[in-house]
Amino acid sequence: MAKWYLPLKRLADILAAGALLIVLAPLFVLVAIVLKLSDRGAVFFSQRRSGLRGREFTIYKFRTMRADRKHAPFEYVPAGHSDITAVGRILRRVKLDETPQLWNILKGDMSLIGPRPTVPEQVVRYNDFERGRLEVRPGLTGLAQVNGGILLPWPERIKWDVY
Repeated sequence: MAKWYLPLKRLADILAAGALLIVLAPLFVLVAIVLKLSDRGAVFFSQRRSGLRGREFTIYKFRTMRADRKHAPFEYVPAGHSDITAVGRILRRVKLDETPQLWNILKGDMSLIGPRPTVPEQVVRYNDFERGRLEVRPGLTGLAQVNGGILLPWPERIKWDVY
């Protein structure tokens, strides 16, 4: 990889995430108001994730589940789960729940494109090949997401993520 590639990619991430945060700010305010009116819990969901070289960071999303719901690290919550709020279903369907991660991109925790960040509890179980996911900054979207995402079996997702 050329030595100019990573700095240029980081610059593109900053410019794109910054512009999107500005453009989407009114929508973020609207989503926050709707979330507060529909359910008295927090507007944002945060969770520890592992990023570049295994460094932990806090990821942010709009909360889509009931406020009293405890989220287990390895748990996949399907679209029709009863703990997902009505507003949460809409946010998930159109992927707006993920947009606060633009802040993670601006901070340098994530990139626009890369493997999705995973929970530290999963990273400690990685084999040598899977640890290759940690050699790049995690992303908002990546090859595994556009080729099936969570519906792909784990070994196939890893093949798309380790490049």
